[in-house]
Amino acid sequence: MHVLSAEFQNERSCTFGPQVKAVIIEIRPSSGWPRLDLGEVWRHLQIARILAIRDIKVRYKQSLVGIGWAVIQPLFTMLVFVAIFNGIVKVPMEGAPYQLFVMCALAPWLYFVHSVNTTTSCLVANQTLITRVYFPRLLLPISAVVGGLVDFLIAFAVLLVMLASYGQALTAKIIFLPFFVAFSMLNALALGLWLSALNVQYRDVFHALPFFTQIMMFLSPVAYPSSLIPEKWQWLFLLNPMATVINGFRWVFLEGQPAPGWYSLFSVAVVGVVLLGGLYFFRWQEDRFADVV
Repeated sequence: MHVLSAEFQNERSCTFGPQVKAVIIEIRPSSGWPRLDLGEVWRHLQIARILAIRDIKVRYKQSLVGIGWAVIQPLFTMLVFVAIFNGIVKVPMEGAPYQLFVMCALAPWLYFVHSVNTTTSCLVANQTLITRVYFPRLLLPISAVVGGLVDFLIAFAVLLVMLASYGQALTAKIIFLPFFVAFSMLNALALGLWLSALNVQYRDVFHALPFFTQIMMFLSPVAYPSSLIPEKWQWLFLLNPMATVINGFRWVFLEGQPAPGWYSLFSVAVVGVVLLGGLYFFRWQEDRFADVV
């Protein structure tokens, strides 16, 4: 018998008759500081891919528009922002068309929101799987973050079409794009680890999440440039990692946009601390998931 879910403390062989030999494994619960055991997660990473594909299929099953929602949502949101912030509020711009300015922010922002939402609910949504089968539970939030890339790629394709229609050519700065995408994924995973573990205990977390993401959107430079924030508060503003991601996307695709400054290192540090803390918190709560969920 091969056991995956516990810490092996002792192992010995026993012989039962001339033809039967068994390995007896004593299983004891781990104690002290929780072990991340990321090697086990890596060995079972194929499960994350299977779960991500399953979630993508379920998301658009029996949907009238289907995967077209991944196109409608960013376009409709962009039109609303254009009507309000460009038509009524008259947000000062920095040379780029406002439509492109907003779309460069919405592509990573909508991916982040979708990933955080699905990651927060992933444990509760898979309660049958958790209570019946053992696998590294960390694969569930990872699969939620990876699965959201499909919608991101569709929104990204829309962004490329808009860039071409406005005559914005891609430059060598495109090589930095994978960094900002990966940083957005880590940001969603870091926050999702905390929220998913908390949501198992307190279902209010998922209900409060839309309010949190709405507030966070206005604290991120989605509809306005970061230059509107006074210089003395820039370091505090850029503690929000999505501000770095959005500024990075605009710098990559739009002419005349400033590159993310050294203040962005603050957001990198924030994601590192939140991700590491989230991993330990998730593993600390993991043994309770099957009982509580």
